[in-house]
Amino acid sequence: MLKKACIAITQEEAENIEVTDFGLGDLYNYGLQIIVYVNNERYCAKELIMFPRQICPEHRHPPIGNYPGKQETFRCRWGEVYLYVPGPATKSSKAKIPVDRKKYFTVWHEIVLRPGEQYTIPPNTLHWFQAGDEGAIVSEFSSMSIDEKDIFTDPDIKRIPEIIE
Repeated sequence: MLKKACIAITQEEAENIEVTDFGLGDLYNYGLQIIVYVNNERYCAKELIMFPRQICPEHRHPPIGNYPGKQETFRCRWGEVYLYVPGPATKSSKAKIPVDRKKYFTVWHEIVLRPGEQYTIPPNTLHWFQAGDEGAIVSEFSSMSIDEKDIFTDPDIKRIPEIIE
């Protein structure tokens, strides 16, 4: 997908792609493949690679101490992505959510992003997104990312992998 989108990455970046299924064990429905270019106390830049119809579940980036929470701009680089944020529910949304977890998706105002289009999500705002039928690549530009502090609507989600002995 990265080659199709003409996005060049280094060998080191390829070897360090983070794959998360959010602890649900269903990567092709729920998950992300993430390349982190930089993440420090001032800013963060990532590529989010999504399989066809793959979902990043509903979550928010809360305030932590004096930090107001992550603000992020999603810019679609390839494919199509359906982003859901608070606001009037879209009547005929493009989302396809497996029935067993649909109750954990509460915001339904749809923003469709195609290559070159972008949208900024304020801190502490519920949101979720799903790739279109061909998959998608989204560049994320944000303030500092503290993934382990994200709050998900679905109580079964674990953003950081847990090792069970």
